[in-house]
Amino acid sequence: MHRLSYENLPYFRGKVAIPQYAQNDIKAGIVHFGVGNFHRSHMQRYFNQLFNQGKAHDWGIVGTGVTDCDRVMYETLRQQDYLTTLVSQSNDGTDVSILGAMIDFIPPDDSNAIVDKMTRSDICIVSLTVTEGGYFLDGDKNFDSNHPAIQYDIHCADSPKTVFGIIVKALQNRRDNGIPPFTIMSCDNLPHNGNITRNAVVGLAHLVDKNTANWIDKNVAFPNAMVDCITPATSERERDFVRDNYGIVDSQPVFCEQFCQWVLEDNFTMGCPPLEAVGVKMVNDVSDYEKMKIRILNGGHAVMAYPSALLDIGFVHDAMDNALIRHFLYKVEMEEICPLVATIDDMTPQKYYTIVEDRLRNQKIGDTTQRLCFDGSNRQPKFIVPSVAERLKHNQSINGLALASALWCRYCYGRTQNGGIIEANDPNWDDLQQRSKWAKHNPVAWLQMQNIYGDVGTSPVLQGAFSKWLHAIWQQGVTQTLQEYIRG
Repeated sequence: MHRLSYENLPYFRGKVAIPQYAQNDIKAGIVHFGVGNFHRSHMQRYFNQLFNQGKAHDWGIVGTGVTDCDRVMYETLRQQDYLTTLVSQSNDGTDVSILGAMIDFIPPDDSNAIVDKMTRSDICIVSLTVTEGGYFLDGDKNFDSNHPAIQYDIHCADSPKTVFGIIVKALQNRRDNGIPPFTIMSCDNLPHNGNITRNAVVGLAHLVDKNTANWIDKNVAFPNAMVDCITPATSERERDFVRDNYGIVDSQPVFCEQFCQWVLEDNFTMGCPPLEAVGVKMVNDVSDYEKMKIRILNGGHAVMAYPSALLDIGFVHDAMDNALIRHFLYKVEMEEICPLVATIDDMTPQKYYTIVEDRLRNQKIGDTTQRLCFDGSNRQPKFIVPSVAERLKHNQSINGLALASALWCRYCYGRTQNGGIIEANDPNWDDLQQRSKWAKHNPVAWLQMQNIYGDVGTSPVLQGAFSKWLHAIWQQGVTQTLQEYIRG
């Protein structure tokens, strides 16, 4: 066994795929905020493949961040030369690679060093995976300039603490020094993530310096992207696997599915590496791809996760082996979600769903229903409510989607059907739990959460269907309610 490092790479040759390039051959071209598991299973995977082809060696990734999690990741990865063991798995096989696409990591508590790096002319892209909750959105999903962290950056613009404050400061420096602006590329799982990022950066800049804001608005590119790769959290199970099977001592290996997709708008201020050479689809408009993925995959996660958790099913693949859960998901997808999604090239929504179902049945990655249930207050308005709104607009049934929302409400009560405790699993857990208790006797109280349902929550059709299903769940349990829905 050997600790992961460049010095020890020869020990792993022949056992796993190792970088076909030297770390000092790669020059920095990107600063990335949020070096979590998804970034390493997705963006770093693509760049590692690119570097292995001998291409784009001036597009190396420099990691950084602003949170406590980023600090932990920095301390972990710097001890292993910023290398990552990536284990991608399907039911048919396992591929193991060591990734070297990230060549440096700036400590999260050194905002001056981060700004200085981003001011350099060789940095052409600043990318982000800061999670759905990291964009400072208010209840109406607009940039929240009143957030305390944003207010701090407004009043202390020379020593910012947020991602967006740091970006604005670096862009201001580049403008003052006559350096073209970098592209800002969101890799978060958000509809129109580039537009949301633009709103945050330009919105904050207007409150700091209007001239800089106008320059950013006119000159900076914010490409939208659709990103996809199921990537669970790392536990001792994963650390033990790479140590016992491959002799690699990696404190934070990444396990993910073999399926990986990145659709990216071809809109860059200072050029873009040839990502299409490693399978990234470059397009003029990502909207249709984004809708297919967010509605069918992410919406499907939200449909099946909560009844699974309420039935004490811990792993996603076990949930998909449960006929009741599988049929529930299939019926909602086929009748209410897929009809809203357009065919793209030769990919019909129904064909895409069969791919999704196969991915969800992947036993090897050990994805958990707890992960899919996490942060429902952020995910439901993006993945479920838009489908409800679209169907209501066209006077179409929302019976299954209403049941999915009722199951989320029941989950937030904090007890499984057998009485087990559901631990806090949302940044707004206390409020959601209280609201769920009210809704047990007055279901419409749940739909009155304006920040989640907006005007959709006032629909008599949704209120009627939601109330019917929530009463049924409490009166007869999850199993019988699902059976009733499936029977039609």
